[in-house]
Amino acid sequence: MDIELKMIRNTLIIRLKGEFDMLQAEKIRRQIDDKLQEEQVHNLIFNLEKVSFVDSSGLGVIIGRYKKMKEKDGSMYIVGAQPVVEKILSLSGINKLVPLFKNEQQITKI
Repeated sequence: MDIELKMIRNTLIIRLKGEFDMLQAEKIRRQIDDKLQEEQVHNLIFNLEKVSFVDSSGLGVIIGRYKKMKEKDGSMYIVGAQPVVEKILSLSGINKLVPLFKNEQQITKI
């Protein structure tokens, strides 16, 4: 799994590529949490355009970051989820907590 973390003003964009599974979840969680501690992040965007699969560990990372952003009165978004990943997000109920968008440009808070 490849991960790119990019700050734009007060927004952290996380671009993932590959399978977001138990083998990768802890490493990704650590990298995101380190960035959240280093920077003043008010918005968090998970870009899942290039993610082919998400398991419960990946969902746990997403939910955990959602909780962290809520504690900071921040916002979180998911963009670009492929149909199979979007279905997993829907079955897990994450789509009821975190707004889903087709691409990063649709989010106007940046």
